[in-house]
Amino acid sequence: MRVGLDMGGTKTDAVVVDSAGAIVGRTRLATGWGGDEIIRTAVAAVHAVATDAGIGLADIVSVGIGIPGQVEPGTGRVTHAVNLGVDELDLAAAVAPMIATPVRVENDVKAAALGAYALRGSAHGLDPRHGSMAYLNLGTGIAAGIVVDGELWRGARGTAGEVGHISVDPNGPDCRCGQRGCIEAFAGGGAIAQRWGRPVPLPVADVFAAADAGDAYARELRSGIARGVAAAVRVLVLTADVELVVLGGGLTGLGSALTADVAAELAASAEASPFMRSLQLEDRVEVLPAGSPAAALGAALIGAARDPESEEALAHG
Repeated sequence: MRVGLDMGGTKTDAVVVDSAGAIVGRTRLATGWGGDEIIRTAVAAVHAVATDAGIGLADIVSVGIGIPGQVEPGTGRVTHAVNLGVDELDLAAAVAPMIATPVRVENDVKAAALGAYALRGSAHGLDPRHGSMAYLNLGTGIAAGIVVDGELWRGARGTAGEVGHISVDPNGPDCRCGQRGCIEAFAGGGAIAQRWGRPVPLPVADVFAAADAGDAYARELRSGIARGVAAAVRVLVLTADVELVVLGGGLTGLGSALTADVAAELAASAEASPFMRSLQLEDRVEVLPAGSPAAALGAALIGAARDPESEEALAHG
């Protein structure tokens, strides 16, 4: 049995995966704030999901953790996980002795990419050793994970997929990275909330509702979101030539209101360019189903990667 944890800013999703790749236990806990609470949450999640699956800790051979922030390659050290109150934390070293199980840590978007790839392959009977996919996370920020032939493509320095900070308009809005007109500045939930400026629980949904009601500024922001997401899709296809771009993250909760806007933006670029039309971008975009365990499953796959045979069995499942 292998455990995967998806540690988000408000909740931690935990799954138990058996040797055939099936999810046999799942639970959710509130995520604590700060390094000590993150460690406590991770340990509590492992215990809780083991109970849900009816197994003991001795039955768990690996734990993988997907978490926001930067994860130093080859280590379990997390840095700059600002949404969790963590500046620097060796999460694997802290958690492993408390559960007596090997622990691996990966960025949450990269983990979700691997999980989404495995889930889609299983659903469609695809060979996980052949194929490519990008998972585009539309949340507070914008980032992607790229999977090629069943393996994460991290790039030379681990920044492959950081499409959020590609500038698509030098005269566009300021981005927190210091540039102007980045994809994230147009489509990131945090940037939209800041530009909208209204103290509401769901700023992006409020923007869409105001746009539908005729608010001119809301329409401008909504148009920018579609422009940013469509730009990210084009970048991923044109640079990595992935077969599919899967959209996930909080903004996908807007449903067809968002996807119809993005499809229209992609169609407009196709109409203007025979080359872009040949790429059939609209047909290469899917949305991750709501409530999907992709991120936690991907974390479990990453935790199992110490054992190549186990990793292949999970990927096939």
